[in-house]
Amino acid sequence: QVQLVESGGGLVQPGESLRLVCTATGINFSNYPMFWFRQAPGGWREKVATIDTDFSTGYMESVKGRFTIARDNAKNTLYLQMNNLKPQDTAKYYCNSGQVPSYWGQGTQVTVSS
Repeated sequence: QVQLVESGGGLVQPGESLRLVCTATGINFSNYPMFWFRQAPGGWREKVATIDTDFSTGYMESVKGRFTIARDNAKNTLYLQMNNLKPQDTAKYYCNSGQVPSYWGQGTQVTVSS
């Protein structure tokens, strides 16, 4: 079965940085595009960043220039480097492989507050 485990979240002040980590098991990791999603309380789950199997990347507009998605296929690991964090980034962050059915981990909470 597919298992996705997110980590690296925490409480930070505006302007600080975090690096999120997602470890994936149960799939041939290198053959799948990978995604980071986030969901704020009372909000919708939105796609934050994408990295394809050819390492091409894409980002939602509000995080462009601040977030960087990366993958290490040898480690079956996905990363999200988040710089210059803003209160609007506060959410629970999830990774996803785009499979059907969709698999989700527990997520990791990012809280940006002074």
